[in-house]
Amino acid sequence: MWVQYKTIVIKEILRFSRIWVQTIFPPIITTSLYLLIFGGLMGERIGQMQGVGYLQFIIPGIILMTVIQNSYANTVSSFFLAKFNHSIEEMLVSPVPYWVILLGYISGGVARGFFVGIGVFIAVSLFIDFQIYSLPVTLITFLLTAILFSLAGFINAIFAQSFDDISIVPTFILMPMTYLGGMFYSVEILPEFWQSVSQFNPIYYMVDSFRLGFLGTSTTNFFTSIFVLIVMIFVLTMLSLYLLKKGVNVKT
Repeated sequence: MWVQYKTIVIKEILRFSRIWVQTIFPPIITTSLYLLIFGGLMGERIGQMQGVGYLQFIIPGIILMTVIQNSYANTVSSFFLAKFNHSIEEMLVSPVPYWVILLGYISGGVARGFFVGIGVFIAVSLFIDFQIYSLPVTLITFLLTAILFSLAGFINAIFAQSFDDISIVPTFILMPMTYLGGMFYSVEILPEFWQSVSQFNPIYYMVDSFRLGFLGTSTTNFFTSIFVLIVMIFVLTMLSLYLLKKGVNVKT
């Protein structure tokens, strides 16, 4: 099983690393633009938020946003292409357990999120000097976030019937949830009603925990955030394995 798992992971890593100009470099450029526009030009006018400078405040959210997008994109595109060229059928008829297939694809998404996150972190370090408040909190939040959205991308790929279908969820669901998850603002400044609505956005808990790891400031309890992420990972894992076993949109 280790050889099976390692083979899938190596394939996934080689897949995005060979085209690093398209997979790793663009998020670094996008992050630089976010910091220049929102942090550099608007940060001085906004001042502080949750006791820290605005530029420092938005850095954790911007880094996590790239991790979310790339973990999701890697899994959804890779598995859909495997469906499209029918190579996944060879894997399904081989003696590879379903959980190994799922774990291999998820690990590929986490790996891409990690490399992109490191690249963005280096780019951010060129704009501002800061120290990570708690490395364990930062790494735990990153890992759970990357796993969760890799699973979400896997499920999207299973149901997708065309290349257009793999862009619907990121455009109409993932992006709005990201921007409404407290990436550019503190939920505390919202009216009470919208603060309550934010409690149902899982990305809010991810960004808040990641900000706690970076800056030591948060609006929610860390253990509550981690519990929410673990529950969602468990649910999506069970759903992914069920869909694989049933061969939904995979077996012909």
